[in-house]
Amino acid sequence: MQNNDIVDKYTYRVEWSQEDGAHIARCLEFHSLMAHGGSPEAALAEIKSVVSASVDWMLETGETLPAPFGATRFKGNLTLRIPPSVHRDLVIRSAEEGVSLNQYILSLIKA
Repeated sequence: MQNNDIVDKYTYRVEWSQEDGAHIARCLEFHSLMAHGGSPEAALAEIKSVVSASVDWMLETGETLPAPFGATRFKGNLTLRIPPSVHRDLVIRSAEEGVSLNQYILSLIKA
């Protein structure tokens, strides 16, 4: 796979930072990397350049590249540990709504 092929498949987010006075771009698969730019397009171009350099370095050193989220198959199962009191409250609320606990939690996540 060519470097650009995988770089373009990663997930990017660009947001305005009032504190920095610039747009900040991140690659979600490389959570420690970020770049800034005067426009969203400039920030995106900069983070892709940083990711490309990181991918090159990882390939040279034999490190495993993170899989792009878009290429990852998710099962749809989520294991979550919560305090027993919260579990109890959720069961009660789901019963009040007349839905399963799973349906109730999914509705809360969607909201």
